[in-house]
Amino acid sequence: MKFSTFFSLVSLLFVLSKATAQEFKLGKVSIAELEQRVHPKDTAAVAAILYKKGSSKIEFNQNDGFVLVTEVETRIKIYKKEGYNWANQSVVFYIGSPSSREKVDYSDAVTFNLVNGKVEKTKLKSDGIFDENVNKYRSRKKITMPNVKEGSVLEFKYTVRTSNIGMMHDWDFQTSIPVNYSEFKTYIPEYYVFNARQKGYVFPKVATQKNNRSIVLTNKERVSTVGLRAGTVKTEYSTDKLDYIETETTYSSEHFPAMKEESFVNNIDNYLSSISHELSMVKAPNRPIEMYSADWNSVVKTIYDYDTFGPELNKTGYFEDDIKTVLNGLNTPDEKIIALLNYVKSSVKWNGYFGYDCDSGVRKAYKEKTGNIADINLMLTAMLRYAGLTANPVLTSTRSNGIALFPNRTAFNYVIAAVETPTGYVLLDASDKYSVPNVLPLRVLNWQGRLIRKDGTSEDVDLMPKKVSNDIVFLSYAIDPEGKVSGKARRQCFDHNAMIIRNNIDGLKEEEYLEKLENENNKIEISDYVRTNQKEILLPTIETYSFTGNNLCEVIGGKIYVDPMLFFSNHENPFKQEIREYPVDFGFPFLDKYSITIQIPEGFTVETLPAPVVMNMEDNLGSFKFVIAQNQNVLQLNVVHQINEAIVTTEKYDMLKEYYKGMVAKETEKIVLKRI
Repeated sequence: MKFSTFFSLVSLLFVLSKATAQEFKLGKVSIAELEQRVHPKDTAAVAAILYKKGSSKIEFNQNDGFVLVTEVETRIKIYKKEGYNWANQSVVFYIGSPSSREKVDYSDAVTFNLVNGKVEKTKLKSDGIFDENVNKYRSRKKITMPNVKEGSVLEFKYTVRTSNIGMMHDWDFQTSIPVNYSEFKTYIPEYYVFNARQKGYVFPKVATQKNNRSIVLTNKERVSTVGLRAGTVKTEYSTDKLDYIETETTYSSEHFPAMKEESFVNNIDNYLSSISHELSMVKAPNRPIEMYSADWNSVVKTIYDYDTFGPELNKTGYFEDDIKTVLNGLNTPDEKIIALLNYVKSSVKWNGYFGYDCDSGVRKAYKEKTGNIADINLMLTAMLRYAGLTANPVLTSTRSNGIALFPNRTAFNYVIAAVETPTGYVLLDASDKYSVPNVLPLRVLNWQGRLIRKDGTSEDVDLMPKKVSNDIVFLSYAIDPEGKVSGKARRQCFDHNAMIIRNNIDGLKEEEYLEKLENENNKIEISDYVRTNQKEILLPTIETYSFTGNNLCEVIGGKIYVDPMLFFSNHENPFKQEIREYPVDFGFPFLDKYSITIQIPEGFTVETLPAPVVMNMEDNLGSFKFVIAQNQNVLQLNVVHQINEAIVTTEKYDMLKEYYKGMVAKETEKIVLKRI
């Protein structure tokens, strides 16, 4: 797929004129704001951000040198009970290295209500503020605003401080509710160069100005005296003044609409309007220039040089003896890949934590049989290399983390292994027990990753599957004169479809799974259920069962009306929007195929039979075929629905929408049976 169309919308938009400042101040909530019952531009909104103002300033103090201070103040209006969750706010902050730790403080948190025509204030108490560990490196400071009602206005402020200048937080101008006004300012001394990256479909105004700044350094020196009082020591003070230029940049937006969820969007945050800043260079006075993330190659080199990445990948002496046994008698690359992937999956369990840098370290993870994503997949990469394969790590971003649009170290939060073969890369993830070569967990299917070689070079790797995952159903059923249906079903799922089935079944007792299956399929009753290949993950999953159902047909005026695909038909077009703003992300190409045999009840004949249809989308995007034929009292139906691209661009949305509309109409078209 070509991503240029989307990325062309993600270019920077710089406006030289100064944005008109608006006056907002905490504590100055108006009666009009409290009286407002619906949002004037979005009456369905459950809440709205009335204003959100923030600044990230790199400022100097005598003790710590330059530090990064971010201040954010927000005012939120609650319209409906469904918006109460906006009373829960949080900030994720770094707690790893002492030199880079962030400190977060909330203040001025107040809930405003209109009571008997007067403004009532309820301040946040200390028991409404608490910390929550996210992982070894990050924590989350949370607040729960008090006395929230329909009509409330919430205000709060928080400050984030850190000595790590490169940890400037992203700023979102959009969210799932309307944003009336948003403003973000950066104050950056000339010694620091940041790459500012905007994404989304609507952009804020941008204004810049240069400010003259100076630093006064106080020097203290202990000196010995001479003369009459020789031998005594005194303290002398001196000052130095350093002038520099600060760039002040203001990003402002008004009346940005809520981000609306649409079907088959991998992560809505990928498309909201936001700004991020990545430190690319430090030009300190009288010191060599320090380069950081100017491009993807420098990002990769920086990550590779981390103690928790490159050195961990290259560690040896902890697995070799065990691996010799695993590889004994194996000759082909495919055999070695499967054996090592299965060995790591069975030897080291994922602890649930993401990350491209190791947590426990590969040796400790191997010994203790548990680790994070990097521990597991860097270990796998090292073992593949030991086996003589050309293996390298691939940095990726999970769907929840967003698409890695721009060169920066936080764009990635995951790492997998890749083996280079004459036919292309084989991608591997040993953290998921149902993953097989080139069938990655859905969380990793997120456009592109970045492969890192031993020599420091890197390249993009397409993570999106090209192979079609099949879902094949054989269905045979009979209808009795009262409309009761009884039959048998056999379903085979391959590749990603098989992984989904296995994960859905995992940990569920069979009776729980069957109860869910019955409820989802018009309250059918299932018997003789058999499941095969649940653990033979290189093979397709197979489910067979018998079923009966009293709700699968309609009997009206002596006629029987039946959806020929029963509970396998698609009843609703998932694409309802007139205009699609985001790419359609199916996750992987797929083929759904149904072979259905229908036994007509004794004493009935066919009055109406759906006409056959074949639909083909342009550019081989997909096709649908529906063919039904009658042979005496037996109907034979064959249905094939195939989508050949994991991601469909917005330019093809209208075609896809019409395709699904026609498919749903045909699949729900009824067979009508009448008495002879």
